[in-house]
Amino acid sequence: MTLTLPPIIAFLFLPGGLFLLVGSLFYEWADRKLVAQFQNRIGPRWFQPEADMFKLLAKEEIVPDGVNRLLFHGLPILALAGALTAALYVPMLGLAPSYSFRGDLVVTLYLLSLMTLCMGLAGANTIDRFSLLGATRALTQMFSYEAPFLLALLGPAIAAGTWQIGDINTYAAKHTWLLLTQPIGFIVAGVGLMGKLELPPFDAPEAETEIVGGAMTEYSGRGWALFRLGRDIELMVGLTLIAAFYLGGLGHPLAFVLKTFGLLVVIAGLQSLFARLRIDQVVGLWWRVGIMLALAQLLILVVLAQLA
Repeated sequence: MTLTLPPIIAFLFLPGGLFLLVGSLFYEWADRKLVAQFQNRIGPRWFQPEADMFKLLAKEEIVPDGVNRLLFHGLPILALAGALTAALYVPMLGLAPSYSFRGDLVVTLYLLSLMTLCMGLAGANTIDRFSLLGATRALTQMFSYEAPFLLALLGPAIAAGTWQIGDINTYAAKHTWLLLTQPIGFIVAGVGLMGKLELPPFDAPEAETEIVGGAMTEYSGRGWALFRLGRDIELMVGLTLIAAFYLGGLGHPLAFVLKTFGLLVVIAGLQSLFARLRIDQVVGLWWRVGIMLALAQLLILVVLAQLA
């Protein structure tokens, strides 16, 4: 049974805005700490993401020449707003979604794609060669993981017979873990989330050793802080979606913590295990493999539904 809270509490505090801002930074720290441990490093202290965020928000924001100032300042806000809005429709912390309606899964997936679109436009808005190259890579790579990620999350929706995230979460909690019945979709969803967040080995769009900071090269101060915070929230929302759909649903805070952190450990291990892929490898290989795997999973579901 999913817990519910008064609407004003849900929107502002738990599992709303303040929880997301603080919790997403904690998940960033956990990811960085796990990767460091896997690589035999110490890693950051627990307050490092918060310290970085306060430092960036306090720094002067330099606007480069030749940019559209409205887009330069507005895109980071739009990206963060999209991530925050997507969190309204998922069972954050194992509680009932703050807001829910029929078809909210489609809206959530669209909002999760808004971050990459904003980053691509932000990079294309400047005349810096590194930003332009990073924007091109980000938008190109988007086509390779967006469709497989979408198809992977459609599997549980088809099994549950609904496009409403809360109902899918309830269905998953009452049945066998869909990880066991739809393992292909689970793998595709996990890899797709890493691609959406541009985590290694899918970090070609912001490869520091090649193109400095990719599309974000010209951003500093508040703009970069908002983009970074939006990505952290997207990580938290993505882990919540996959755990709710494939790991038996999220009905209480303990299940949320255990399942999302279990996924984070796996993702951190994959980041440490694989070297960066070239952009042509991501687009060429994962587009073919990811799409075919996801379509095969959906085909199996349709056949089984017809036989039943």
